[in-house]
Amino acid sequence: MTIILTNDDGIDAPGIRALLKAVNGKNTIIAAPADHQSGCGHQVTTTRAINLQRRSETEYAIAGTPADCVRIAITQITADVKFVLSGINAGGNLGVDVYISGTVAAVREAAMHGIPGIAISHYRKAKQDFDWDLAAKFTAEVLVDLLKRPLEPGSFWNVNLPHLQPGEADPNVVFCQACTKPLPVNYRIEGDDFYYVGEYGKRDRTPGSDVDVCFSGNIAVTQLRV
Repeated sequence: MTIILTNDDGIDAPGIRALLKAVNGKNTIIAAPADHQSGCGHQVTTTRAINLQRRSETEYAIAGTPADCVRIAITQITADVKFVLSGINAGGNLGVDVYISGTVAAVREAAMHGIPGIAISHYRKAKQDFDWDLAAKFTAEVLVDLLKRPLEPGSFWNVNLPHLQPGEADPNVVFCQACTKPLPVNYRIEGDDFYYVGEYGKRDRTPGSDVDVCFSGNIAVTQLRV
């Protein structure tokens, strides 16, 4: 069973190394963007060449989006893909974020081709540093459960880890619905230029939704469909 690992923060981001650690020796191939692609959504490249650099037998840096990486991985690198894992993203992908997120787009692309997948993201509180070893630990525990759960065709999992403070208890895993509240839309205006200044942590949240679960210190797991 081959598992494709990808992300939208780029192949050299610490989050994908934490994901590799969480997978713990399973038959994996890393096929990830050569550069940072955060927030690119489900963009695909069709009007220019997509360069692929083979770093090793199991690692490929692809000059495209996360969705491009999945397309190339499942059609050009290996035909035996059983799962696609995307992440661990440096920042949450909660609620309506899934329409913006390249991390989530990667597993959505896999689901379109009948391949199950899991997107894993790590909410960031007030620009504090990440503990990637802890993120790998929590991710490994979640994967033990989710990799065994059946998924209907066209479905995929979206996982969001909370940003815990030192001394806080380990989080619970909570299966929930995605929040449908909009993101904050605020701008600082300088002449004719608009600078986005929406505060992620102040977004509205429906009680019991993935935003509420993750902001409350637990691991939010939602099942989404293409």
